[in-house]
Amino acid sequence: MTTPAQRTGWTGWVVFAGVILVTNGFFNIIQGLIAVIGPDTYYVAAAGSLWLMDVNGWGWWSIIIGALTVLTGAALLAGQTWARVVAVIIAIFSAISQMILLPAQPWWALIVIALDVLVIYAVTVHGREMRDLDPVVKQR
Repeated sequence: MTTPAQRTGWTGWVVFAGVILVTNGFFNIIQGLIAVIGPDTYYVAAAGSLWLMDVNGWGWWSIIIGALTVLTGAALLAGQTWARVVAVIIAIFSAISQMILLPAQPWWALIVIALDVLVIYAVTVHGREMRDLDPVVKQR
């Protein structure tokens, strides 16, 4: 005899991860739109060096990744199992990309890396509870 799944306080971590993914995705979309619509160059002075980057391609990449992140976060909130895997992959790539931006934006990069680590923790440790609570999955 199996016992019905109980919702615990830990499912809040998965909801937190989904909300962070959706928010991060919207931030990526906004940054991408600013890069595509705004000027074509971005200047960063870090550690005595001046970096000059063409941001048009980066802007489109941010829009695409942002949309994927929003969709993944929404699917994670809906309890989709595939969204757990994609959420971890997105959070890993997000943390790596923020490490590249550490010299230019250290505080923002550290905050985003910390949130990415929390998303990975929430999804890997507590994501199964969301699947167990999904009534569609239980009926199969």
